[in-house]
Amino acid sequence: MTEVLLKELSKSDIDWIISTGRRKEIAPGTILMQEKKALDALHILLDGILKVTVSEPEQNPLARAFAVMEDIEPLGREIARLSSGEVVGEIPFISNRSTTTTVSAVEKSLVISIPQQQLATKLQQDVGFAARFYRAIAIIFSDRLQGVINQLGRKNFGKSQPVRDVLCVLGELHDSDIDWLMAAGIPEKIAANTVLIHQGGAVDALYILLNGTMSLSISDDERNPLARAFAAIEGNEILGREIGRLSKGEIIGETPFIDGRLPLANVKAIEDCLVLSISRQKLAAKLQQDMGFASRFYRAIATLLSHRLQGMYTQLSYGRQVYSRSQPLDEMVEYEDELELNVLDRIAFAGKRFDWMQGKLTNYSV
Repeated sequence: MTEVLLKELSKSDIDWIISTGRRKEIAPGTILMQEKKALDALHILLDGILKVTVSEPEQNPLARAFAVMEDIEPLGREIARLSSGEVVGEIPFISNRSTTTTVSAVEKSLVISIPQQQLATKLQQDVGFAARFYRAIAIIFSDRLQGVINQLGRKNFGKSQPVRDVLCVLGELHDSDIDWLMAAGIPEKIAANTVLIHQGGAVDALYILLNGTMSLSISDDERNPLARAFAAIEGNEILGREIGRLSKGEIIGETPFIDGRLPLANVKAIEDCLVLSISRQKLAAKLQQDMGFASRFYRAIATLLSHRLQGMYTQLSYGRQVYSRSQPLDEMVEYEDELELNVLDRIAFAGKRFDWMQGKLTNYSV
């Protein structure tokens, strides 16, 4: 991951990080980030190995609470390892959710730590730095997502949270950004059984799913990516296993805008769908020409990927509290799908924006 930061950040960005951050060696077992505990700095791993763990069911909530208070590393299931160039503690800069994982040192490691307040101020005052920083975070999250997908294997990880995706995006953008998306985008009807995105194929646009349901699947075809791409162009049936469903409000095709990689899955309409299609060329030009828009867009995508990643981590964790309609809410319990109060206003506002967009575009006819 080292190359991500070196590629995405400018020399002046790196100089600022070096002058602002504090280098420190951490011993094996040291906890850099603990589940549900407040973070006060962003850590960049310069050398060494960190591990990411999620809670095991044997640890009851009271035991976890005392472990946090006493800075004791909780027992947990290891789900990932982080190497040079990875970041830890980025959640406060892109999301109001609490952390769902614990990160600790596997071996003697070297990190540079940037105080949260100083980084937050830099992100507010320097839109160019913000755009590059959020893009780098989005790329790192994209890589982590792929690692979790590979780890989950055949498990269905696409448990949809309708409208959440677009609310993450619309909640971060300005009214002028929304106006631009509406002006630049084209409403398109996607007929049932149409493949919108081919695994390993080119992506021509960013899509917002306004109505309908789509299937997310991974091809089991052993042929090389080029052969699969030509098979798709020729209209041959795509065989694959479904790993998720996409519903109203989902963002589709964002990967090429953050790291240029080809899509890792097929996206196919299950029923007649309506999408807002924003041309890749138009969006790329906008991101290059408008640093303010770029900073907000990449922050929104990083937030979106963070939510997806945290959702997958939750599926790998066994001790989560889940709300059921048959039971009353307990004020002392934090539920897996619970939204924090301080983000409800933004979510409500973003919901109104989406309703407005949907109302403008739903009546579109070819």
